[in-house]
Amino acid sequence: MEIAQLNTSSGIPKRDPAEVMRLARLGAFHQSRLSFMRVLTRRMTREKWTFTRPVFEIDAVGVGHAVYCAHTPDRTYSLIAFAHDLPAENRSDRVIAEAWDSTFTLFDGVPTDDDIARLGQNVPLQEAGRVTQSELSVSRANRSVRLWDHVVSSLASGQQPDVDEVKNVGYLMRTTAVYGSGKLGAADREMIAMRPECTAPFQIEMLSVFLTRTYVRDLAQHMANLRGGENAVTLDPDIARDMGIGNSTGLGMAPFLVNHPVLLNNWISAREEAIARVRDLPLASAAEVEIFRNLFARSVISAEAWHSVHPIQVEKLVVLRADLQKLTSHIESADLSKDNPWDRLFLWADAHLGLDAVECLASLMLEPYGDLVDSLADRMSHNDTASFRIDGTMSVAALQAILTQTYAWALSIDWSDKDACARAWYVSEEKLEPRLGERFEEPIAAYEQPLAPGRDAAALYHALRDWEPDTSLAAFLLAHPEHRHTIRRAQIVERAPFAEIRDNTIGSDLLPIDMLRCKLAFFGATHFDPRSDRWLRICLFGNAPYPEELQTSADDFWPYPRLEQGGT
Repeated sequence: MEIAQLNTSSGIPKRDPAEVMRLARLGAFHQSRLSFMRVLTRRMTREKWTFTRPVFEIDAVGVGHAVYCAHTPDRTYSLIAFAHDLPAENRSDRVIAEAWDSTFTLFDGVPTDDDIARLGQNVPLQEAGRVTQSELSVSRANRSVRLWDHVVSSLASGQQPDVDEVKNVGYLMRTTAVYGSGKLGAADREMIAMRPECTAPFQIEMLSVFLTRTYVRDLAQHMANLRGGENAVTLDPDIARDMGIGNSTGLGMAPFLVNHPVLLNNWISAREEAIARVRDLPLASAAEVEIFRNLFARSVISAEAWHSVHPIQVEKLVVLRADLQKLTSHIESADLSKDNPWDRLFLWADAHLGLDAVECLASLMLEPYGDLVDSLADRMSHNDTASFRIDGTMSVAALQAILTQTYAWALSIDWSDKDACARAWYVSEEKLEPRLGERFEEPIAAYEQPLAPGRDAAALYHALRDWEPDTSLAAFLLAHPEHRHTIRRAQIVERAPFAEIRDNTIGSDLLPIDMLRCKLAFFGATHFDPRSDRWLRICLFGNAPYPEELQTSADDFWPYPRLEQGGT
């Protein structure tokens, strides 16, 4: 099992996992230089990828298909998009939906007409269809009806869409699922993991969304041209850039962090190593300070433009905006040319600001230092959890020490209290997707998934009390095989300290959206907008360059709104 051992050589260590891995902090993460979308756009720019659209056959009703090709130095990937005429009453973001405005697959290579015909019979069906190992991802998207109609009708009538309308929504379509890694018959990640462009996590999925955004822009323009004829105008590139791809994400993503402990460790460890490296810098140049100040000002704009109606997020935004104003005042008076500027700034923020602002600052501090931190992204994909084997020679005493150190928070919980285990994770029969139910109100306990590592660690700890300290775990497991998965997990966490969420994942106060935000921040998502405690909407690739702009726009800071915008 390869675990990213990213020990800083500086005097400033990574933060304590007991502090970082609490759900409240994970649910305050922001995008950063290590986010997967930015890793992709840097590679595409650096390697001078080229892009073509060999097929665009969509009729006046908006039905047809298109192909978008991304040409790397070694191979070609093709997004095949199928456009549909979806009645309004059938439009739904729920996983149980059976029809969408557009459906997609990312093809490994350049598809033939036969490939497109085969996929045209399957991709629009999504879970009800099947693809092959020639396909790398399957996805679908729905229109944001209000903005779509506004943009198309404006362009058709010879006018640019209202900028405020565009900013308020932020996307013309939102994906409701982007499947990869073997789902629905698509290629397993192992088939492509050694390709350079797939070194960082989720690069295939990010490429699919990047090309989808271009298709959505082109489809809106196409429909406007057909409607308006000679009166139609071309969408202003600046307005187009403001529009990303929306995404609706629910509970299906939440268990990922629990089920992939080594991968989670490598993501968090890389981020914490990057933060430690920057904090340890003895000095900052004038140019580095200027980059930071500029992006901080742009982050303040982004926070002002970030809206939500959910009470939890509304409160978090009020605190974040107030904290950013405090931080603004402190930065104006702070002398960042003196010794250890970033450590001094970070320690001040940690002592005076809330979690959201602290984690926002942590991301911003990395921005001037691509040469120092960007290479860490190459260590974030290793996920050899399945190959880990339990060390049966370990003694009971050694395991007890691990449990006491890593799971102290779990050992302090009274698991007989109904509030402590009020929830249960299970898999729905209809969609084979994770769900979270109320243990004492629904008949779901018999179907519970092993997604409560804290409760299981406490049970193991109590079971070990009756065994002699020098007894081997092999002997213990012969008598108690039910604890095998927890022992395996504890031994993983001993080597991978950021592998475990250090909070109760089945308690009555659990907020699954914290788990969602953590993962989505690593994707590079912005403007998290919870619609309940179990699902949210986000924006992907907002402000990013389009394929034809990558070689003329070398700015890697595209997630931050331009200062002259007054918004994103």
